[in-house]
Amino acid sequence: MATERLSKFLAHSGIASRRKCEGIIRSGRVKVNGATVADPAHPVDRTGDLVLVDNRPLRPPAASCYIALYKPPGYLSDLADIEGKDRPLARRLIRLEMPLFPVGRLDYNSEGLMIFTNDGAFANLVTHPRYEVEKEYHLKLSGALTQEELKRALLGLSLDQGRVYGLKSIAPLRKTEKNTWYRLTVTEGKYHHIRKVAEALSHEVLRLRRVRIDGILLGTLKPGQWTHIDPGQIKKFLRQQSPAGTDGAKKETIR
Repeated sequence: MATERLSKFLAHSGIASRRKCEGIIRSGRVKVNGATVADPAHPVDRTGDLVLVDNRPLRPPAASCYIALYKPPGYLSDLADIEGKDRPLARRLIRLEMPLFPVGRLDYNSEGLMIFTNDGAFANLVTHPRYEVEKEYHLKLSGALTQEELKRALLGLSLDQGRVYGLKSIAPLRKTEKNTWYRLTVTEGKYHHIRKVAEALSHEVLRLRRVRIDGILLGTLKPGQWTHIDPGQIKKFLRQQSPAGTDGAKKETIR
């Protein structure tokens, strides 16, 4: 009998990334053959064991699916509005009737590329800090950063009780009398990472758009549009595991 870790089984069933599945298991929400299991490493047989999450049996794992979405500002990345404000959800823009979850987040007021999938192993590779997957953004700030401010942003700022927030790279794209567009990259995913750096440097974020995650580009997608990601890009990413990123986002248009 071939078995696999319970956390891996949940991730492959499209519940969430493997790390999030481990939290779901430890919280006591999962049963195997009628018994609550809190150990993510618990072995399960996908052909013979009955696995329930919140007392609902898991569907057989679907074929892997990878979606690129242009999330408009004013949409939530999460699958539900836990604050009960009934705000629009980015997932509902994707007209597919299958379990899909977001790979990482893009905050409510930001826009641009989001990936949705049912492949928990892929999501773990994208979001786990140790893989340092590069994300590229176009950022519109009030005013312009001084050379000293640019240096501080790259070296990292100690915020949130000593947590360091920094950028991997940042360069100006276009400047007007009152504001400046920048191209920047990060390899971390802290909450409101870029906005907190800008706030610490006393500059207002006027617009923030993600244009690339590793080699997957926003491309020509318009707000609210989505497309299937080329399987070749996914295979390349999985082979690399620790991708170096590309400069393909230079094709993006500033609007």
